[in-house]
Amino acid sequence: MEFRPRHLASPKGRVTVQNYYQFRHVEEPGWKLGWTWTRGEVIWSMSGAFATEQGNCSLFKFDTPHSCEESPVILDFMSEASMENKSEGCCRSGVLSAWAVDPSKSFSSFEISVGSIDEDGNEQPPTNITLMAPGPGYTCSPFLVAHPTVSSLIDGKRQVQVFRTWKSTCTYSIFVDNKTPLCCVSLSAFYNPSITPCPTCSCGCRKANKSSVQCSRDEYQLSTTDSATNLSLVRCSDHMCPVRVHWHVKTNYINHWRVKLTVSNYNYGRNYSNWNILVQHPAFSQSTEAFSFNSSQLPSFRFGDELALFWGIEFYNTELVQSTESNVGYVTTEILLEKDLESFTLSNGWALPRRVYFNGDDCQMPLPDTFPMLPNGSYKQRLSLFLPILPLFFNLLFW
Repeated sequence: MEFRPRHLASPKGRVTVQNYYQFRHVEEPGWKLGWTWTRGEVIWSMSGAFATEQGNCSLFKFDTPHSCEESPVILDFMSEASMENKSEGCCRSGVLSAWAVDPSKSFSSFEISVGSIDEDGNEQPPTNITLMAPGPGYTCSPFLVAHPTVSSLIDGKRQVQVFRTWKSTCTYSIFVDNKTPLCCVSLSAFYNPSITPCPTCSCGCRKANKSSVQCSRDEYQLSTTDSATNLSLVRCSDHMCPVRVHWHVKTNYINHWRVKLTVSNYNYGRNYSNWNILVQHPAFSQSTEAFSFNSSQLPSFRFGDELALFWGIEFYNTELVQSTESNVGYVTTEILLEKDLESFTLSNGWALPRRVYFNGDDCQMPLPDTFPMLPNGSYKQRLSLFLPILPLFFNLLFW
């Protein structure tokens, strides 16, 4: 939150909500920002966002403030808002892209004009900052004084400094979110006919009878008066997850190997817009090509193994559509991974991912002892497993 220099009017501020998470985005219905005024302030006007309640403004006989709430709740405008309600960087329906996917859409700004009974030029930051994005999970620090924001004008030849800048950092915790698991992972490979399914009860246990097609599940484990809002309708399954990620080791070439990655939406009432998948796998230290998704390799930091982020292509598959009774909504791609011949192996589940995240949420993985393993047999038997694949490689190379 930054305030412009004071003139005769009430101080005017600009608030920016910036998402620095690499692979966690703020999805529909978007962020909801709140705080508590400390000196009886009111919001005289806003552009680019709005307060959900006006509150009691009976003390003001002539001009009526936009909001007189002590603890206002602020929402973003939709993109089709009228021009008089817009401001620079606003109006994304509260949706913020993950930083690694699209930094230009990872923030939203709005302008605010604030007044107080005691306007002495000594403005104090609000307290009790809260962020719903869109559910719980974020804890925000108090506003701290930062270096005043400086912007460039006239092609960078003039620098303009605001009156005061405050910053708060909000961090996400799955424990604060208290959300039931959202997704799970199943595995398969060309060298084994069996499929490793998602672990049973990954996202809750099936309560309906086996003949039911539709099941309900809790989205959030909250004690609210309107518990119906926390329920979603999903296709019945042993794992009961709205989203399943399937990793299939498809083909083994001499210098590359191919994987098919499929993301399925079992939710009957919800599309997942601007979804992303983060996969932790040692092979991502080598060159990677995804044919139907955008992809980017990320620094591993605390994860240990290498990371690759996948997301949809604009106007093609950024929407993971909901299921119907006859079809499951899904998006899929094939991934070509270059081999590091010193480390590549198909033994002991090396070709399978270590962790998978959907929209920043950790997906439930099968136990390692259930992974599809190479068939038992001698070295010659294992070698013959790959011989039928070699002519295919040369056909692709010289075709």
